[in-house]
Amino acid sequence: MVLAAVLAAGSLIPATMHAAKRVNPFLTDYKTKYEIPPFDKIQNSDYLEAINAGIEQHNKEIAAIVDNPAEPTFENTMLALDNSGEVLEKTMYVFSTLEEAHSTPELVELAEKIYPLYSAHSNEISMNDKLFARVKKLYDNRDKAGYTTAQKRIIEEAYKSFARNGALLSPEKKEELKALNLRLSELYLKFNKNLLNATNAFSIVVDDKAELSGLPESVVAVAAEEAKARGLDGKWVFTLHAPCRLPVLQYADSRDLRRKMYEGYTSLAFSGEYNNQPVINDILRTRIAKANLLGYRTYGDYMTERVMAKTVKAAEDLLLQIWKPAVARANEEIAEMQAIVDRNNGNFRIAPYDYYYYLEKVRQEKYALDEDLVRQYFPVENVRKGIFYMANKLYGVTFTELSEKEAPRWHKDMKVYDVKDADGKHVAVFMTDYYTRSEKRQGAWMSELKASFIDDNGKAERPIIYNVCNFSKPTADTPSLLSIDDVETMFHEFGHALHGMLSRAKYKSQSGTNVDRDFVELPSQIHEHWAFEPEVMRVYARHYKTGEVIPEELVKKIQEAANHGQGFATTELVGAALLDLQYAKLTDAENLDIPSFEKGVARTLNMPEEIQYRYRSTYFKHIFGSDGYASGYYTYLWAEVLDSDGFELFKERGIFDPETAKSFKANILEMGGSEDPMELYIRFRGHAPAVDALLRNRGLK
Repeated sequence: MVLAAVLAAGSLIPATMHAAKRVNPFLTDYKTKYEIPPFDKIQNSDYLEAINAGIEQHNKEIAAIVDNPAEPTFENTMLALDNSGEVLEKTMYVFSTLEEAHSTPELVELAEKIYPLYSAHSNEISMNDKLFARVKKLYDNRDKAGYTTAQKRIIEEAYKSFARNGALLSPEKKEELKALNLRLSELYLKFNKNLLNATNAFSIVVDDKAELSGLPESVVAVAAEEAKARGLDGKWVFTLHAPCRLPVLQYADSRDLRRKMYEGYTSLAFSGEYNNQPVINDILRTRIAKANLLGYRTYGDYMTERVMAKTVKAAEDLLLQIWKPAVARANEEIAEMQAIVDRNNGNFRIAPYDYYYYLEKVRQEKYALDEDLVRQYFPVENVRKGIFYMANKLYGVTFTELSEKEAPRWHKDMKVYDVKDADGKHVAVFMTDYYTRSEKRQGAWMSELKASFIDDNGKAERPIIYNVCNFSKPTADTPSLLSIDDVETMFHEFGHALHGMLSRAKYKSQSGTNVDRDFVELPSQIHEHWAFEPEVMRVYARHYKTGEVIPEELVKKIQEAANHGQGFATTELVGAALLDLQYAKLTDAENLDIPSFEKGVARTLNMPEEIQYRYRSTYFKHIFGSDGYASGYYTYLWAEVLDSDGFELFKERGIFDPETAKSFKANILEMGGSEDPMELYIRFRGHAPAVDALLRNRGLK
């Protein structure tokens, strides 16, 4: 079973088995409010001890299932499996969270031991013949036993997962698969380690203030503080982290500074000590070998079979419907930008590192929208109020901040909230870790520290959900001010969080975001739509100095400019998704020349020279940092077809229409993976979606 169902809950190891002076926090009940992990009490030495104890416990629970002389039933097999492995689950939740959000050299070193150990244990379960035999009996009888829809789906998904993870292979082939899985686990670690190190190794030091022309004051202040922290008082240091990189590309008048930043980013981990090209080749070869071993021609065939798209071709067909109108719009944008260069006697052709800068110039010309001014109405705490307002208006939930004494956290900048339903009952714990730092990987994400489910006694266990982002830190005299993209990111990740927090699925393996990969982005992306609705902005968009509500004129400009740059944004996104699918179709990756492969894909697509893939291969963490989005980066666009179509219903009836919100909550957010996702969507929307909704949403049609 792929590990949502394998890693679930069971009995705890008694604390009496361990030293009396200090008990490993993972090996006893958390004594904290809502069972929040006691981060302040966890030591690095606790992880391996708990992992080993958890594996031992889990093995005993699996043995109890397979050695049960009774005929397999849903309760003694599937439910027992769903509820097994609590110690391992608790430990891995915390370790994987900190290893990405608040890493240290010690955790990186531990990861090189823990993930292979974890992978090997997962292999043992997914290739357990006796366990698979019990699941197969239930699967063969699934249409006759009177199961609920959710129970039948768990059985079917478990059977498919066992088969996809080698249960049908011979003993010799199973050993081959274990070795391939272990190798992939090691390669993903190496890719991520190289990427983090390469990102942190790069910086641009500026000692001439004239080079800072055009940059927002807040960005300059952060660069000055970064320089001071490095002992470079009086200078400015720019890094590749998004809150620094993107403003340089968008606002810096210095073309040389923009070029250095762009080239630093687009050559990230392409050579030198942290070169990810050999790692990618090893990943591709290992994936192809794994797919072939399991009876698939390509890794893409293996990966897409399990989701809504079903085939690489179906995913590719969707992307190509979007590609042509996106490129057409991008070429219009390039012409508009080139006209500005020519009018100002620039005597150069727009290059990729000019795109953000001149796109901003065109926006100012066409809409007179000054994003530096807009930022001043988006301090991070105000935007936080906006997401909470949206959730309350749509779903009736409230957020009450918990003190550090009540709620442990892994970093002092975090905030933790008690989430309650309209009737006052506890719904979830919600944690946020919003500011960038060197020990945090780039990007933004949602995950959990505890899943929701209903236990054997009918008690509803409620989840602990968190969002991690990389927004610029506050300075001594200015709060963290968000760009329009940052605001969209906060609403996006909060949409994922709502999916986790509001889940009412009965079984842990189906709760929250445990859904098909190409369905999981629907709740996140649909909630982005509320971010810039005038009614919502009037609540949260207030000037950080004066508290003045954002002027109607500025709201209007934001809305008018909403689809500005969609040619560029869609082309770089679809380009990356199509690049991913070309990797997915490979049948041989022997010594693949990565830059040549990228250029070949771009040439075949007739991709504009002025636009690069959103992620080049060596820092395309979505597809090479794990197998989570491998052969599946297209899912953001697949889900956007759903979210664009779904939000049109809200627009027709009112963005806070109670009945529409109730239906979305009941059919999408609460159901998790307990039913077929397309059936759930049609139940909410009334019909299947079409790609036209996405094109309308992006202003491409």
